[in-house]
Amino acid sequence: MTKYKYDAETDILLIELGKGKPDFGEQNENIITHYNKKGLPIEIEILEASKTVAKVIETMFKEKKVQLAVS
Repeated sequence: MTKYKYDAETDILLIELGKGKPDFGEQNENIITHYNKKGLPIEIEILEASKTVAKVIETMFKEKKVQLAVS
């Protein structure tokens, strides 16, 4: 079961994908993916969430428009 937590004070969105504590993480810009020992993602942490999520959504819609135009 996926759980979401948002902290407005720090503007961080945490998406819990699985149970357990992360063993390591990888950061790509404002997105940190935390993994367990088996290398499975168990958390996604989005820094500056209000800006980052808006940017992701904007990119998705731009790509969708391009795909529709090509189809």
